[in-house]
Amino acid sequence: MKNFSMYKTIKVNTDKQGVTYLTMARPEVHNAFNAEMISEMTSAFEALDKNPDTKIIVMQSEGESFSAGADINWMKDMVNATQAENQEDSLKLAALMRTINFCDKAVIAKVQGLALGGGVGLIACCDIVIANDQAKFGLTEAKLGLVPAVISPYVVDAISARQCRRYFQTAEIFTAKKGYEMGLLSEICPLEQLNELVNKQIKFLLSTGSSAKLISKKLTHSVVARTIPQQKKLDQYTTQVIASVRVSPEGQHGLKSFLEKKKPKWQ
Repeated sequence: MKNFSMYKTIKVNTDKQGVTYLTMARPEVHNAFNAEMISEMTSAFEALDKNPDTKIIVMQSEGESFSAGADINWMKDMVNATQAENQEDSLKLAALMRTINFCDKAVIAKVQGLALGGGVGLIACCDIVIANDQAKFGLTEAKLGLVPAVISPYVVDAISARQCRRYFQTAEIFTAKKGYEMGLLSEICPLEQLNELVNKQIKFLLSTGSSAKLISKKLTHSVVARTIPQQKKLDQYTTQVIASVRVSPEGQHGLKSFLEKKKPKWQ
C-alpha cells in the first residue's frame, strides 16, 4: 500500500467506511497547482484507483478557496520555456485530469470556495460536485492571453460546448447558482450544510453495488465515445494548443503583464 504521508502538497486519509479524503493542502496560495502538487495528486489517484480499501474518493481542500488554478511561480517557468517544454509540462496536467476523470472509484468534489482555471477542470472531472452556494468560478485563462486547452474536454462535457464558447472567451466570473444551472455543480448549499450534503451522497453511493458503479462509469464514457486511449490522443492535441499559445507573442505578453501586475494591451 502506498505511503501517503510522504506527500507535501496533499493529505490522504481513509475512514472505516472506505471513504478516502484527498485534501489539497496549499491554502496559503489558494491551493494553486505547481509541478509537485500535480505529480502528487496524479500518484495518489492512481494508487487509490487500485486500492480495494477505497470505495469512494472525496476531493477537497484546506482554506477559503478550492483551487485558484496555476501557481504563479509555475507560470513564471512557462514564460521562459520552449514550446516543447510547455507541452511536456501540460501533458502532466493532462494526465492528472485524465486519471481523475477515468478513475474507477466514485469521485466527489467538495467545493467550499473559489475555483479558477484548472480548479474548474478538477471539478469537471468528478462524478458528483457539492459546492458552497457563495463560491465563485471562472475560466480566466483568456485574461492572460491563454486558453483552457487541457481542461477543455472535461469542461465541455460538464457545461456544453455552447457555454464554453462564452466562458472561454469572456473569462468572466460566474456564481455557484450559474454553475449549478449549467451542470458544473450537482448541488449547492450554504457552507454550513456542505458536509451534510457530501455525507448524503456518500450514503447513497455506499448503498449501491461496487460493480454497478464501475460499469455505470465505463458506460457513460462509452456512450460519449471517449475511452482512455482516445483521451490520450486528444491530450496530445490540447497540450499542443496550450504550448503554442504560451510561446506566442500574445501569450507571452499576457503572462508577462500578469506577472508584472500590468494591464495587457491586446491588439
